[in-house]
Amino acid sequence: MDTASPAVTVALHDGDPASPALAASHQVDARRHGELLLPAVDRVLAEAGRGLGELTGLVVGVGPGPYTGLRVGLVTAEVLGMTLGVPVYGVCTLDGIAYAAGRDGGVDGVAGGIDGPFVVATDARRKEVYWARYADARTRVTDPAVDRPADLAAQVAGLPAAGAGAELYPEAFPDARPPAHPHAAALAALAAERLAAGAELLPPRPLYLRRPDAQVPAAYKAVTPR
Repeated sequence: MDTASPAVTVALHDGDPASPALAASHQVDARRHGELLLPAVDRVLAEAGRGLGELTGLVVGVGPGPYTGLRVGLVTAEVLGMTLGVPVYGVCTLDGIAYAAGRDGGVDGVAGGIDGPFVVATDARRKEVYWARYADARTRVTDPAVDRPADLAAQVAGLPAAGAGAELYPEAFPDARPPAHPHAAALAALAAERLAAGAELLPPRPLYLRRPDAQVPAAYKAVTPR
């Protein structure tokens, strides 16, 4: 599952890197992550004819992404993992988009096939993007970062770019490619591939890159009783 972008995306996978997802749900609604996620989990399990108790592991996108939406997926995954007694693995959301964008033929109906190095850029709001560079679908060559698109011109010049951030700022990313948002089917396939290779996945902890918009006031007005 992934809620690090406006997409609420869930997929069920059998763990075989060569297999497609058993079922998937993908809805784009930036304001309803909390309302849509669990019904999507139920819908995907029902479509595949499986029960919640049959899950042997959970994969969740850790961002980077806006604070409120991102934590919905992470908290849900952790609660389900504790309840079911199964491991919870984290995967960088940008890596999931890159896997779909750069893998020849895409993943489970998600368009792909970018040949050579490329960029993934998602909407970070505040006229900024979350972004990273990739050598190919599986190899990230820079750490995820948050920047204004205009400040990235030299670093991304001439490279195709996937993600909604690329679509929003064509002056910085003139060669925008699909997908715009993460798809859980690609996230699951990437995690399955890494686990099969013995790679260590990320812990299910949020990758925020900056402080949330809502903050506790630095000082409170003193109130004294009469």
